[in-house]
Amino acid sequence: MYAVIRSGGKQERVVEGQRLRVELLDGSDGDEVQLAPVLIVDDAQVLATPDDLRGAVVTARLVGRELGPKIRGFTYKPKSNNRRRWGHRQRYSTIEVVGISLPAAG
Repeated sequence: MYAVIRSGGKQERVVEGQRLRVELLDGSDGDEVQLAPVLIVDDAQVLATPDDLRGAVVTARLVGRELGPKIRGFTYKPKSNNRRRWGHRQRYSTIEVVGISLPAAG
């Protein structure tokens, strides 16, 4: 069984026990977070519509935080002495998927 989750404007395919890096989430190390699945595939059963996924949850544990690569930029406009150097370093959370729960039959 696997699920597709949405976090930080991106979608990721996950299975139980998998570790992955997502955009920064609130909480401290060891906290559990619940992510809403976009798609769940369980053998021959595929749950994809909002009605099918109502009540389905992907539970993950926050493992740590890390920093992405440093991005350096420079803007320049000729003949006007306009120069600007800037940088950015994205922060990420590392999570471990603990479980994928299907919605209750009803």
